[in-house]
Parts: sequence; C-alpha cells; structure tokens
Amino acid sequence: MTIEYNLNKIRSLLPSGVQLVAVSKTKSNEEILEAYRAGQRIFGENKVQELVRKWELLPKDIEWHFIGHLQSNKVKLIAPFIAMVHSVDSDKILKTINEEGGKAGRIIPCLLQFHIASEESKFGFLPGSFGQMFSSSELDKLKHVVISGVMGMATYTDDVVQVNKEFSTLREIFGKLKKDFFQDNDRFSEISMGMSGDYLLAIENGSTMIRVGSTIFGERSNIGI
Repeated sequence: MTIEYNLNKIRSLLPSGVQLVAVSKTKSNEEILEAYRAGQRIFGENKVQELVRKWELLPKDIEWHFIGHLQSNKVKLIAPFIAMVHSVDSDKILKTINEEGGKAGRIIPCLLQFHIASEESKFGFLPGSFGQMFSSSELDKLKHVVISGVMGMATYTDDVVQVNKEFSTLREIFGKLKKDFFQDNDRFSEISMGMSGDYLLAIENGSTMIRVGSTIFGERSNIGI
C-alpha cells in the first residue's frame, strides 16, 4: 500500500472537524513529500533537532506540530515556526514557550498534556493539578501562547475497556477546564488523542485531532533525513 492510499483510507473514516496529524518522526523527507503530494499538510515530530532539519528543507506551507517531551532549552529552536505544541506538561514549559514566543514575535498555540495512562513513563499534568498551578489571572499574563485544548496518550494495551476509560477521562478534563478557565475562549477547542491503534475509539470519545504514524508510513524506520 502507498502512503497516499493509506492517507485516503484514514481520511474516509474521519468525521468532519477531526484533524489528522501525520506523525513523521524518523521518516525521510521523501516519505514526507509523498504524503505532502497526497494533500497532507500537518505533520508531527517529537525530536527538536530532527524537526528543525526537516523544517529547513521541506515546503514552508507545512504545519509542524511538536508532539514529544519538550525541554525548556530547546523551545527557542522551534518558536519561530512551530504551528502547535501538543505536549505542554508543566508550568515551566508553558512559561518558557510564552517567553520564546515573545522573542519570536509570535503567539504559539499549545495543548496541555495530561497523564491519563497507567504507564509511569508517560509525561503530563495529573488530572486536577493544572488548576493548582494556574489561576485565570495568571493565564491572562501569558500573551504569547494560546491554550487551544488538551492532549493525552492512552496506555499501550489491547484492553479496549481501559483505553476507552482513559480517553473518557481526558474528555472530562477538557470539559472541566473549559468550564473553569476557558468558558469564554473559543480557541480552547481541541482534544488531541488517538494514534494508529486506537484513533477510532478516540474519535468516539470526542477527539478533534488524531496523531497517526505507522498506519500512514508503515512501521518506524531509522532512515536518515
């Protein structure tokens, strides 16, 4: 199957309003261009250096989304061009993105990552913890970020009941944050959840943005870029 075929198959299953982020980490520029020629414009990367190299060489109308754990000292490298950061998992990183966005003269869309999985290795705010770190007045001071919604990763398991519960938890977190902090903010609208193995279940639970890699490009590779 070709990348174009895979993309079209996924698109045919997506309801209106659900965006597809093609996870292109470890994929070559040629593979990304094949997806680009098939009409894909949103790509997700999880390593800053790889992302910067691809941004420099690939078409400038690509929307690059950062989906991995982001270190504070790397934010300045992507602040000038990043379309969205999915993985804001601490108050420190949110404030750093705001600072670097100011230096770049940009307002950077961000998603708050929440830890909804059973694996301890996953990053993210714990459910209920965000309100302990930020008040509405503090959020108003962040002039160079816009908090656009939430992101989460379910446990890597075949247990559909567990995954469904975790996705439902993220949807509930989104609803509570919307009510408590973002009631009058129309831009707080995204729930980024669902990957190659579980995106249909995520969509059933209200996902507006799915992050799909292997179902588009095939299994992970280590091809140079």
